Amino acid sequence: MAHIDFLQTVHTRTPRNYVQRVVEYDKAECATVSRRFDKDYWDGDRKYGYGGYNYDGRWVAVAQRLVEHYGLQPGARILDVGCGKGFLLKDLKNVVPDSSVTGLDISRYALEHAVEEVRGHLVEGTAAQLPFADNSFDLVVSVNTLHNLRVSELESALRDIERVGRGAKYVVVDSFRNEREKVNLLYWQLTCQCFYTPEDWQWWFERTGYSGDHSFVCFE
Repeated sequence: MAHIDFLQTVHTRTPRNYVQRVVEYDKAECATVSRRFDKDYWDGDRKYGYGGYNYDGRWVAVAQRLVEHYGLQPGARILDVGCGKGFLLKDLKNVVPDSSVTGLDISRYALEHAVEEVRGHLVEGTAAQLPFADNSFDLVVSVNTLHNLRVSELESALRDIERVGRGAKYVVVDSFRNEREKVNLLYWQLTCQCFYTPEDWQWWFERTGYSGDHSFVCFE
């Protein structure tokens, strides 16, 4: 298990006004709407989430890094837990010839508005109960998803990711390393249920037997 950051360029390119979310808006109301994970969250007003989540190629570099680091070969089977509209899967499919990609997300809206290239490979469901057989995938990724689960669901999700992956695994979760980053996270987040320090996340990985790699998104 190792800490590997494939996402820094994606995370830092997004401007964020932390204070605005708690001063100009009703944060509780916005979070309630966001946790429905429907149109408002993906393509509605920015106060509810992405403010329009459209493919712009930003995941291409991430896909390339994942493929190079884990040595994925043609025909690899790949699962994205919390795939959203399937942008990363689209890019992984393009980088790895003849790969078999599968995405799972709780949001029916996201799946219905996914990019056409992967729309037939997506499943509606929860990360806490993956509907796949043991050792099914050569790479399992989960980016900015697991922190949206409650504690019991988080434990189940990490155990299930370990169960269905026969090869590489990589998860990315929100975290904080100091009080400033904790405040920024609390101001900015809309859907988080579990957010911990890197040390506490490490405790979770060890508790659940998760053997894959990981990275943290911290709001500096």
